[in-house]
Amino acid sequence: MFGFNGLDMGIGNLARLSDAKSRSISAENFTGEAGKGGMATEGTGENCARDLGLGWKVSPSVAIEAGTTFTMGEIDGPGAIQHIWLTCAPNIWRTMILRMYWDDEEEPSVEAPVGDFFCNGWQERCNVNSFPVAVNPAGGMNSYWQMPFRESARITMENTGTETAVLYFQIDYTLTEVPSDMAYFHAQWRRSNPVPYKDVHTLVDGVKGKGHYVGCYLAWQVNNTGWWGEGEIKFYLDGDKDFPTICGTGTEDYFGGAWNWEQPKGEYGTYSTPFLGMHQAIKPDGLYRSQQRFGMYRWHVQDPIRFESELRVTIQDLGWRSGGRYLPQQSDIASTVFWYQAEPHAAYPELPGNDEREVI
Repeated sequence: MFGFNGLDMGIGNLARLSDAKSRSISAENFTGEAGKGGMATEGTGENCARDLGLGWKVSPSVAIEAGTTFTMGEIDGPGAIQHIWLTCAPNIWRTMILRMYWDDEEEPSVEAPVGDFFCNGWQERCNVNSFPVAVNPAGGMNSYWQMPFRESARITMENTGTETAVLYFQIDYTLTEVPSDMAYFHAQWRRSNPVPYKDVHTLVDGVKGKGHYVGCYLAWQVNNTGWWGEGEIKFYLDGDKDFPTICGTGTEDYFGGAWNWEQPKGEYGTYSTPFLGMHQAIKPDGLYRSQQRFGMYRWHVQDPIRFESELRVTIQDLGWRSGGRYLPQQSDIASTVFWYQAEPHAAYPELPGNDEREVI
């Protein structure tokens, strides 16, 4: 017996032996059972493999009918998901809803449109080169968030659209003992479209329990001219009311930039780094695409924000108006927040419908 449980992987412990069991679920092995991969006799590739037969890429993907939910994986624990890869067409990234359930819970701990979960909320492919999330050409979405569970894990994808969707996916996990101090992974999506005048966008509210916030992704459309990112992000922890415990200094500052992200030639400078980025800046095209759109992420991997009993996170929507005064803007802001906490978690707000999630 080896003492190392195979979790918390990094270059420093990569040489350690462990009794953890490596498993993987995909369309070629829906159960993850050992020695059962590549045995499909029917699937989306069966016609292409008709001359080759069993084992030759018969089931590389799944077709999910409109209005149905597909169970990507069901796993008996204890263990942890260590990597997820998937891809599907960009035009359905807001109508495909990713959910995750831990230990037979009835309400999901993760609920978000698949594009936003992978920092691609605008349905236009954009690469991401970060530590926990990587998106590679052309639309290969990868998650390295560690997702431990003790009894079970269930991952689903709902197709809320009007047409059949094709999904390629792989869930890589390990079966091993999970320490008692490991919390459960959570993610929640919200949108303010537009932000009410003189109000804020709430990234997350009503989180109850002990845990730590580990980051967010924002898809932000600006509905006015001028610099738009003066707003402060605020973290209300453990009974904070009118004033937060943690307060930022500006939108670009929180995402690791400065001075409007402005390059010498008067353009936005995009970047994608291990823990933070402003990786997407979509320009108007002079015709129908009239607004500027941005994608930003900030991962608190090295600096998680810990809370004992409750968490609320907001961001101001501020630009500039005449006389050197702040302008309370009315932007379109969609946020996906990621955190770990002990279960049970508080109920999430009902996910908005297709029209309310739509990218127009």
